[in-house]
Amino acid sequence: MTIRILVADDQAIVRDGLVTLLSLVDDFEVVGEASDGAEAVRLADETVPDVVLMDLRMPELNGAEAAARVLAAHPAVAVLVLTTYADDESIVGALRAGARGYLTKDAGRVELTSAIRAVAAGQSTFDASVGALLVSSLTGGAGVSAPAGVDTPRAETGDARPAPPAPGHAPEALRLRHPDLTPREAEVLSLIADGLANPEIALRLFVSVATVKTYVNTIFAKLGVSTRSQAMALALR
Repeated sequence: MTIRILVADDQAIVRDGLVTLLSLVDDFEVVGEASDGAEAVRLADETVPDVVLMDLRMPELNGAEAAARVLAAHPAVAVLVLTTYADDESIVGALRAGARGYLTKDAGRVELTSAIRAVAAGQSTFDASVGALLVSSLTGGAGVSAPAGVDTPRAETGDARPAPPAPGHAPEALRLRHPDLTPREAEVLSLIADGLANPEIALRLFVSVATVKTYVNTIFAKLGVSTRSQAMALALR
């Protein structure tokens, strides 16, 4: 099935790069390019894409407002935010507008294409930094407020205890031993070493299971292993 995509970004060089990249993917079709939020709404009405790849800071109409208008007219369209900003205000505005996913522009090609497929399939996907803020709010820390109607557990009270030292398979330690791993790949490998299965890793990182599988395959290739147990052995070494 072909996924029809509308790209909305006010920076021509970024927009052109995204259109070129997405046009090279067999199951993607770019059906429109918008340079501001108002144009994104108009083109969404004309093309009714499967996914709108939406920047947040744009002239005429910002990305959150444009997303809200697109979704009001076309509820089945999936909005995936791709932006430079991962602050509380931006995240809250995008989620309240109905965005199904949120990535920052340092996302790689694999992460971006996986996120587009995920939101097109009705799933939600978030950048690691966004996921961290959401987890913080859901566990009682500071950060993004949980959506209305969602009960947020309170942090347990009691004697404060020092945090245990980071294990030898913490992401930072893994990157020192395997510098060809990206920060996200090191994070996934660390969770594999903790014994988490792909669905558990997906929940922890706020990404789709398909995205986790892609990371796992890339990690295996870079480490020269073919099984999770071999990857764990390297991580715990």
